[in-house]
Amino acid sequence: MTKTDKMTNIIRAKKYGISDNLVILLTDVKQLPKDLLSKEEIAYVRKNFEHENKSVEFNKISHWIFIQQIDEKPEPFRTAENARKAGDKLLNTFNTQKLNSVSLLDYSKNEILALAFAEGMALGNYQFLKYFKDKKKKKNSLSDIKIISSVVSLTEIEAVNILTEANAAVRTWVNEPVSYLTAEKLSEEIKQLFKDSGVKIEVLNKKKIESLKMGGLLAVNKGSIDPPTFTIIEYKPEKTINSKPYVFVGKGVVFDTGGLNIKTGDYMNDMKSDMAGGAAVAGSIYAIAKAKLPVHVVGLIPATDNRPDGNAFVSGDVIYIYDGTSVEVLNTDAEGRLILADALAYAKKYDPVLVIDLATLTGSAMRAIGVQGSVAMGQKSADEIKMLSESGYRTHERIVEFPFWEEYDEELKSTIADIKNLGGANAGAITAGKFLAHFTDYPYIHLDIAGTAFLDKKDSYRGIGGTGVGVRLLFDFMKQKVIKAL
Repeated sequence: MTKTDKMTNIIRAKKYGISDNLVILLTDVKQLPKDLLSKEEIAYVRKNFEHENKSVEFNKISHWIFIQQIDEKPEPFRTAENARKAGDKLLNTFNTQKLNSVSLLDYSKNEILALAFAEGMALGNYQFLKYFKDKKKKKNSLSDIKIISSVVSLTEIEAVNILTEANAAVRTWVNEPVSYLTAEKLSEEIKQLFKDSGVKIEVLNKKKIESLKMGGLLAVNKGSIDPPTFTIIEYKPEKTINSKPYVFVGKGVVFDTGGLNIKTGDYMNDMKSDMAGGAAVAGSIYAIAKAKLPVHVVGLIPATDNRPDGNAFVSGDVIYIYDGTSVEVLNTDAEGRLILADALAYAKKYDPVLVIDLATLTGSAMRAIGVQGSVAMGQKSADEIKMLSESGYRTHERIVEFPFWEEYDEELKSTIADIKNLGGANAGAITAGKFLAHFTDYPYIHLDIAGTAFLDKKDSYRGIGGTGVGVRLLFDFMKQKVIKAL
């Protein structure tokens, strides 16, 4: 990830220049500024608003003026999401007109409106241009967003800048092909992102992984000529609100062919994104550290590709996870849960207050709720899931809790090993989560982000390709923990 991936900078300003491009944000037509618009222009805007056109523009030759009305909803999170989407929609006009900067004049006095609008623009302005021949021609022009508002603080703006930078890093990693982003390269990129941050990074190589007997990660890696890695990220400032760490675990399958249970048709086309959970773990901790939240957080990212080489693991194999559990392999395309099992078992050494894993784990999760949210389930964590769900609404990275009833455990019983890696034909997302829960004895939440991590068509500010899902969600969750503790 290069710093150029974070294209847009949000700035708090006190005033605007005579030739600045302006965006006038309001929630009611009565807020139209008479000192900036003529009577004829105000009448024109009113007429457009009456016909449900809530975005009006004026070309003043030396600069542009855009009028944007955002409807306020009873729930603040819906107002914020409307503002983000409006910001992304107007962004297309800014880039089409080759505008380098815009100033947001907040006439709404709504505490969340201007910031959410700017966030939508900044997130939507992300581009992945590395492999284009003519990058300059394709690059978006907008680079600076100035916010002029009496209700938006510098601290809030800095937090959004941090989040858009972290989100961009994650999206770039997810968009990178495995020809560049091997497991080792992913670990290098993570180390580079955290350079000079004071965050401790340790990368376990294959020899160390073998000595720890992480049989899930080693089994999946058997078909690859590239070695696996296990990256440990630890952010522990001097004063923290938690005596025991929060641990985030992320699936890092840099490419998934399905192994010997090879994927057919076009199901392999987006499998470079199968490490989105691991990327989100790194990105969220980067944002937490850069914002200096007083929390002790650990990230665990097991990484490898899954390929069908001559010595690849096969259906019927029995492997041993880090904690000694034997697993009967019924499908080599259910590989993510095997590498996560090692990491979840390893997480016990930290005596965590809570563990959250993120993984593009099952097609079942995406078929259940589509691309509009992630599937969640867990144990010993009812209050935590409720709090995470609230963060999901605030960030529009929503989660839907699935049941975690003990009857699902029956699906994973093996006749020759402690557990098998595949359940029955139904409730695949749940039985996958149940498999993972077998390796936990702490408060635990599993997030299946298969539907939200990678999009094959543009969806507002989430863009196309990698979305960076998880970064803003986990950051808000931890920020709320800090607010609640202080």
